[in-house]
Amino acid sequence: MIGVFFPEILRNCKRGPQVILPKDIGIILAYSGVGKNSLVVDAGTGSGWLAIALANVAKKVVSYEWREEFAELAEKNAKKAGVLDWLEIKRKNVLEGIDERGADLVTLDLADSDKAVPHAFSALRKGGMVFGYLPHIEQSRRFFEACQQAGFEEAQMVESIMRSYLVRPAGVRPENTGLTHTGYIVFAKKGKP
Repeated sequence: MIGVFFPEILRNCKRGPQVILPKDIGIILAYSGVGKNSLVVDAGTGSGWLAIALANVAKKVVSYEWREEFAELAEKNAKKAGVLDWLEIKRKNVLEGIDERGADLVTLDLADSDKAVPHAFSALRKGGMVFGYLPHIEQSRRFFEACQQAGFEEAQMVESIMRSYLVRPAGVRPENTGLTHTGYIVFAKKGKP
C-alpha cells in the first residue's frame, strides 16, 4: 500500500502538522532541478519533511516557520535525518518578507501562500522557481494568479496521483484503495537565467 514506504531519511521523522509526502516531494525535486549548489527557501516548515528532503540534496535550505512548536519539531526531525548542517529553521512569518536573495527555489506550503508570492519573486535569482503546495483548488487558483501578477513565467499546476497494484500469481490488478489527492502543486519560473 502506498504511504507505507518512506525514504530512509524520513523514516524516523515524527509527524506533527500535515506533511508533504514523497510522491509530491519527488515532483518538486525533479521539476525544480535543485542540486548540490542550490540555495533554497522553504516556508511553512511544519514537521520539516520537505525541508529535510531539500536539505538532503541542496547546498543550503532556509525554512521559515513562525510557530515555535513546529520549528522545534522540524529541528528535531532534521537532527534525526542528519541534515542540520544544511538546514536552518528561521523563526519568522514569511508573509513579513524573505531575507535571502539569489535563491534557486522557493517553496510555499502555508495558508494564504499567495500573499508570499511577491516575496518569493524578490528572493529568487533569474531562472529560479517558486512552488506552492496547496490542498484546495481555490487556493491553487489564487496562487497561480499571484504568480502571474508578480511577473513569473511558465506557470503550471499539477496533481500527483499514485496507484498501487496487487501482484499475485492469480493476476495483477489495481488495489481497491490508493493515495490519490494530497495537494495541488503550482510552480512558476522567474524569467530566463
